[in-house]
Amino acid sequence: MALFKFEEKIPKVGEGSFVSESAEVIGDVQIGEGCYIGPGAVLRGDFGSITVGSYSAIEENCIVHARPDCSCEIGEHVTVGHGAIVHNAVVSDYVSIGMGAVVSNDAEIGKWSIIGEGCVVRTGQKIPAEKVAVGVPGKVVGDITEDQRSRDP
Repeated sequence: MALFKFEEKIPKVGEGSFVSESAEVIGDVQIGEGCYIGPGAVLRGDFGSITVGSYSAIEENCIVHARPDCSCEIGEHVTVGHGAIVHNAVVSDYVSIGMGAVVSNDAEIGKWSIIGEGCVVRTGQKIPAEKVAVGVPGKVVGDITEDQRSRDP
């Protein structure tokens, strides 16, 4: 595991979580139980803090970061798709963030929402619970379906 102390901040990883040897988990980062942190992922809790809830996946080459004295919160059962960026945002439980998406500063993603591939959720934007957002900039285009919910991210 590539866990790095930053100043006096040490990452904590929950039981049963996998952190790839080529991922970098730095500083004030707390990863829940049963998580997956893929190769090339960077979770940088240097001047801010990061929390990843249990059973969440931060896939290959993702970047998760928080501004100084702020936090980035990723809920439980969340999937952050390959190459996505989550910066200083709040991502609620059961969210799916598509590959290459960007969730920017102070954005909030509601429970059970889906952020499409390549979507850009702007600074301060709020995506309500159980919505699908796509595009650049991100726009809500509908509600999640029961089929989507049954696929538990």
